[in-house]
Amino acid sequence: MHLRYSHYLKAFACLFLFITTFSCAEEFLDEEVLNVYAPETLTDEPGFEASLIGLYNHMSQFYTRSDRQGWPAVMQVGTDITWPVQPEGIETPYFRYDQLTSDDAGAWFIWDWSYRMINNTNIIIQNIESEVANSITDDRRNEINAEARFFRGLAYHTLATAFAGVPIITEPVTGPRTDFVRAPLEDVNTVIEEDLLYAADNLPTISDRTGELPRANRHMANHLLSEFYLRTGDNAAAEAQADIVIESGLFSLVTERYGVNSGEPGTPFADMFYYGNQRRNQGNTEAIWVLEAENPRDLPGGQTNSPQQRRVWGASYHQKPGMAIADSLGGRGVARLRLNNYVLYDLYPEGDMRNSRHSIHRQFYYNNPDPQYNSIYGEPVPYEGADTVIIIPPYTLKWGHFDPLDLFGFGHWKDFILMRLGETYLFRAEAEFKQGKLEEAAATINILRERANAPLVEAADIDLDFILDERIRELLAEENRRFTLMRTGTLVDRAYAHNGNNPIEQYQLNGLTEKHLLLPIPQREIDLNKDGELTQNPDY
Repeated sequence: MHLRYSHYLKAFACLFLFITTFSCAEEFLDEEVLNVYAPETLTDEPGFEASLIGLYNHMSQFYTRSDRQGWPAVMQVGTDITWPVQPEGIETPYFRYDQLTSDDAGAWFIWDWSYRMINNTNIIIQNIESEVANSITDDRRNEINAEARFFRGLAYHTLATAFAGVPIITEPVTGPRTDFVRAPLEDVNTVIEEDLLYAADNLPTISDRTGELPRANRHMANHLLSEFYLRTGDNAAAEAQADIVIESGLFSLVTERYGVNSGEPGTPFADMFYYGNQRRNQGNTEAIWVLEAENPRDLPGGQTNSPQQRRVWGASYHQKPGMAIADSLGGRGVARLRLNNYVLYDLYPEGDMRNSRHSIHRQFYYNNPDPQYNSIYGEPVPYEGADTVIIIPPYTLKWGHFDPLDLFGFGHWKDFILMRLGETYLFRAEAEFKQGKLEEAAATINILRERANAPLVEAADIDLDFILDERIRELLAEENRRFTLMRTGTLVDRAYAHNGNNPIEQYQLNGLTEKHLLLPIPQREIDLNKDGELTQNPDY
């Protein structure tokens, strides 16, 4: 969470809407408040503002979880792009699929995070639609409602992708419940569509968001609707929603160097991922939604938890004698995963800037100035033995971040680009392909390939595998790859086709079947739900 949110949170802490078992009243130790799940009433605009800001804090926790350092790897290992090499543990059932059970910690976190978001948004929606909020203008009430509905739609879309049909809750939970039942997926999709269409109609444009805070805009809803319609099979609607973003005139692909490091060797594509370049007001014209963060050492409250993306994706090169932690190498990594051979050696065409040394680091040089390394200083580090897998494998620099006051790399204090125009084009290309519009799909993909200086493609080149390959080239280490492959039904085929031969035998892909296109409903939810039947997904 960005610090600029924190002054609102402090001022309105008693309206902060996270599900808890206590209230903010002065008599907070009174027994009767132990059953309070939510504030009784929101009535004024400052209260709604504080509650909305709380949604961004909760949103950030999906990406910044650090009590389980392997959390970012859950969405990447056991797919078609990475091998686990130093797993922390939470990600293990996502490549050793025979160990993925209903007691899984990763599936539970997705479920719990989503329903906490849903209850938070339900509180806002119920109150803003009630008579108690009549002092707020209709336009402002609609905007507040739309912002909350965007996040509720996103949470249900997350649940639908991960679990299919789930319990639908559209009112605040005000006490313990043990009677939930799974709604059909079609009913969940109806809630998502209604919420996101409302958000698209009532949120401001990104240009109208003139305040200091990076808040929800209507094109975030359009972008998410495009993905939603692809998941539900309404491909014409998916194309139309992508077109709204693309044709708005408010976003453009980054095609020229800009910002920090623009005077140094680099590429326009790599510029988007440098610290200090990611935000719209820093020159990133491609950004639709950036979840901003600051180092909490400098700005208390500037980030939730200690994000692990750099350590998960980056190499452990500092373990190699003669190597020192450096900014140019993206700071200190731990290499919990490694890009697989398909990505590193088979995927990118020659000259594609998305594969340049500014985006994927491939060659190390001894850089430790200590006199004991004088004989090798500046020489290339040879790839030999286990070094190629863990210590000095090639790795993406998208999550590179160096803090000279934290060489250990305890956390990752860098913005999260959650939506950008490059992916919107890929949504449109997928929608065009699925409608049989191969010429149009090729033309859409060529917009990205022209920016990347990659060879252009023709209609005959386009199929779903090609589009999924292009998503790797464009969105490597950004997208939730697991959810993309689950959404498209390609997880099993793509993983077995491209993720074999991990040189670390005990971390080989194992046990993946069609049942893993959905995650297991958490067993603890089933066990607690004694007055309703919360059915499990097939074969778990």
